[in-house]
Amino acid sequence: MKFSILSKGDKKSNEIRSKIKNYLIEFELEYSEEEPDLAISVGGDGTLLEAFHTYVHRLDKTAFIGIHTGHLGFYADWMPEELEKLIIEIAKTPFQVVEYPLLEVVIKPKEGEEEDRYLALNECTIKTSEGSVVLDILIKGDHFETFRGDGLCVSTPSGSTAYNKALGGAILHPSLEAIQITEMASINNRVFRTIGSPLILPSHHTSLLKPLNDRSFLFTIDHLSRTYKDVQSIQCRVADERVRFARFRPFPFWKRVHDSFVSDEHAR
Repeated sequence: MKFSILSKGDKKSNEIRSKIKNYLIEFELEYSEEEPDLAISVGGDGTLLEAFHTYVHRLDKTAFIGIHTGHLGFYADWMPEELEKLIIEIAKTPFQVVEYPLLEVVIKPKEGEEEDRYLALNECTIKTSEGSVVLDILIKGDHFETFRGDGLCVSTPSGSTAYNKALGGAILHPSLEAIQITEMASINNRVFRTIGSPLILPSHHTSLLKPLNDRSFLFTIDHLSRTYKDVQSIQCRVADERVRFARFRPFPFWKRVHDSFVSDEHAR
């Protein structure tokens, strides 16, 4: 089996990275940054997002696993004190795969330029520095509403516990093939009106967002930021691709949610 390791870059994470790499090579596993079967993230959720986008072109071939070295992360299952056990598991045990749905975002320019397509593990946000975001929201080709406000967050089920949750969105189990559209400070008065509630769309429902004024938009795709001008439309839907996580032991989704947000074990 081939493996790669991405580190957060701090001293502790780099030391763990070196230790894992040396031991796995001793177990006759092959280190490959180009074509890993298993991408190991050492750090936090941000490091795992970086790993995901590093290998986004080979999601059907690369599985991911995370190790905590800082604050409790939602994606990283293993703690530094479990390192020896994890190394043995990777070297000796075929891992099980758990798949989560992803978000596809297609940004279409007004002129003849090519569309840009992105995949997000957590979310895509749409904002502007030039006043309010004003978008027509279409669902399955039909006009649903005109949004005015600070912006929109479109999230995956696994990403529903991130920025989406902070905006008041629902937490979705990642077995659900869906995306969620959550408002950021929408304008609601006698003239302007939005639904004022997160929208959960199944995989066969595509949302098309059409800007109504000439603004530049700031997009975030997970931890990546992109600025676009002259945008004709933004298409959001459940992607055909899925992310694959390597599991060597059960770690149910609701236990992750509990440990991340409800348990006081890690509170300081």
